Order: sequence, then structure tokens, then C-alpha cells
Amino acid sequence: MAKLVDADGFRSYIRDGWGAWDNPISLPPGAKEAAAAHRARLAEQFPGQRIALAAGRAHVRSNDTFHEFRADSDFVWLTGCQVEGAVVVVENGDATLFVPTPSEPHTVDFFGDADRSPFWIGAAAGTREWSEALGITTKPIDDLPNALKGRHPETLTAKGVDPLLDALTGSHSDELRTALSELRRIKDDWEIGQLRNAVDATVKGFLDVAAELGQAVRGGGERWLQGTFDRRARTEGNGPGYTSIVASGPHAPVLHWTRCDGQINDADLLLLDAGVETKTLYTADVTRTFPVGGEFTEPQRQVYDLVLRSHVAALAEVKPGNDYSAFHHTAMRVLAEGLHDWGLLPVSVDKALDPSGQHHRRYIVCGTGHFLGLDVHDCADARQETYQQGILERGMALTVEPGLYFHPNDETLPPELRGIGVRLEDDLVVTSDGADILSDALPIDADEIAAWVRKNRS
Repeated sequence: MAKLVDADGFRSYIRDGWGAWDNPISLPPGAKEAAAAHRARLAEQFPGQRIALAAGRAHVRSNDTFHEFRADSDFVWLTGCQVEGAVVVVENGDATLFVPTPSEPHTVDFFGDADRSPFWIGAAAGTREWSEALGITTKPIDDLPNALKGRHPETLTAKGVDPLLDALTGSHSDELRTALSELRRIKDDWEIGQLRNAVDATVKGFLDVAAELGQAVRGGGERWLQGTFDRRARTEGNGPGYTSIVASGPHAPVLHWTRCDGQINDADLLLLDAGVETKTLYTADVTRTFPVGGEFTEPQRQVYDLVLRSHVAALAEVKPGNDYSAFHHTAMRVLAEGLHDWGLLPVSVDKALDPSGQHHRRYIVCGTGHFLGLDVHDCADARQETYQQGILERGMALTVEPGLYFHPNDETLPPELRGIGVRLEDDLVVTSDGADILSDALPIDADEIAAWVRKNRS
């Protein structure tokens, strides 16, 4: 590159003869209006204060290669856009978006910056395009220092997202992240529509996986199915909302089996936990467990039916006014009762469920649900009293996902149960009188899920 920089002929020839770059911005209907409403809600909570949030930057994967950029969720919630290196400043209800400007042909960066120049990575929108698309004032990122000058009002920000913003503000506010998490608990109609789109695309991905079961058994295994789902996610949206879990046979009890490098056999149960993230970054999170060959064995069906009873009972607890934790406690009681009936608990059900007991958690150490939205584990910075210890409200989106995980080397189990893992997970939105199960297009009854496999498997 140094030789090109020094080559006068190259530098003079490359800077001329370029037409205008085509910089289209395609936002889904309602995106800019939703973002404006989100900013108004935030400004109302922090009157008279200046708030600055960064989109962030791509992380290094190795040496000079980067992971694909994924914007900070709070930034996206407030702007509706995803621009690497951008910062939004909200003050007195007004917002200004600061974005990097594309390199011009007369600059060295035009041909010398392989990470950012449109010559290398394609056209990028500038201030005019983003201002027109979002309906807010947009300025070059170089103007940001002037916008943040002075200590009055103090700038509330979140540290660690972008080094430029960190350097300009010198401080951060945990209060801001908490406030944003708690505001994001209640989804508006536009957000619910995005979640519905994510779930609908995820259902397609599950059907794709079912159709490829035969190929996975013949050769390719878990990784073939992971690639199958992820291809759908990339085609329908931004990509998978998290690393897809494809866990067959003895891998199914492993809660975070993201290696996906095992074989698949017809006699296995397959636990598929995956979700499509839309282009607006709202993600689904769905799990089904099904027999690869289309038929449950008796022990597999025994475990599946207990998890299903737990799941159905938990779903009934998702309604406005209920404690958030109600579905969790209900699911755990059903599971504990079943485990006790099978002789797997060393104490009574009540003693197992007591906070000082929790013996049943050997077989389900994880929780049974979480908020869902821009993040798969959404609103993670909310206070306990507004989350796990809070009350369900209309517009909250969450998952319900009880399971049982019997590791193959767990000697407390009878041999026929070892190596069986079952999880069932649905995505729900709390309504005025109950809940809307967004993922109910996928069967969940044991007979129906087995028939679904037989119908769709190649």
C-alpha cells in the first residue's frame, strides 16, 4: 500500500472519473416513528439532561479480520438504524445523529482504508440520506466533540461501546442502561410486529431442518442442520439471533451445546434451540425437541410428556397482573412432582421446592424463561423488582422454556433415562387478558411433533 500512496500517477488517476454512489436506505414501515416514540419516552424520564449512546464498532476476530458488525441494542431502539461508529445525542427531546462520512475519491482513505471505504466495502449512506430516512438532524461524526462540550447538562452515556464516546464524556451511567432496559420491557405494536416476523421466519427454519434430517443422518450430522437453519436466518433476516443449538442424543442435556459437531442417528431425540434475528434486530427464541426417526421410544416419551405438562401449566400463568415468576414456579412444581413420582428426588416435593432445598434443579439448573426483544435475553439491566420480582404487563414479550436434562454419566438416573434431554420453548406477548403465543405454528404435543417429523423429513 505504501507504494500506491507514493505513486503520483495512481493517486492522480484514481481520484477522478467517479459518478455518484448509490446509497439507498430501506427502513421497514413504522421504524422511524417507533424510534421517535422511544426517544420521547426516554427524554420524559430524563428531563433537561443530555444523553449520548453509541452504535459501537465491529470486534476483531483475528489479526486484521473482524466479526460482522451488530449495533448496540439501545442505540437501535432509539434510532432505528445500524451505522458502525455512529452516536446519537438526545437533549430536551431533540435528537441528533452523528455518523461517519464516506471517504471521497480525492482522499487517501478512499483507496487506502479497506475496512471503511466504499471503494472496498461498498457504498455507505451519509448525513443527508440518514437525515431524510429517519427524519432527524444528522451531522458528521467529526462534529460530535462540539455537541458534547461543557458539563452542563451532564452527559449520560454507557461506557465501553465506543472508545470515541468514552474519551469525550469521561464517565458513564449505570442508571441509563437500567432505565433503557425497563423502558424496553413494554413492546409497542411495531415491535410486536417485528417479533412476529422473527418467529414466522424461525418456523420456516425449523421446517427446513426437518426436511434435512435424512441427510443429517446419512452424513453431515448436527453441523449440517445448524447450517440449514442459519441459512434461512441469513436469508430471511440479519442472521441467527444467537448461536444455534443443534443437540442430538447425549448432547441434548448439555444446555449450551453450540459446538454442533456430533452425529445424528434415527433413534435420537434432537433438541433444536434457534431463532431468526430480523433486519431490525428483533429476535425469536424457539425450542422444540423431536424424534429424528419420527417415533419416540418409551423413555423418551416419558420425559417429553412430563416437560410438556410443565410447559402447558406454565403458559397458563402468563397473563397481566400475575407475578413474573409465577410461570417459573408452576413449571418447577410440575417437574418436581414428576421427578418425585419417578423416585429421583431424595426428599419430598415441598422440601425440594423450598429455597433451601432445590434438589430437582440437578436436572434443570437453568431458568424457565426470560424477556425477549432486541436481545435474546432482553432487558438484562432492569432491576430485579421490575423483572424477576415484577408483575407481568400488557406488551411484555417473553419466553417460556422448561426442560429436563439427564446427562449420560449421571448415576442418579436409571440407565434408560441417561442421555435424554428435552426442552420446549415458546415466544409469547402478554395481552390485555392473557398471552399470544407467537410460535404456536410449531406443534408441541408428542404425537403431533412426531407426525410433523414424519411429514416433513426427506
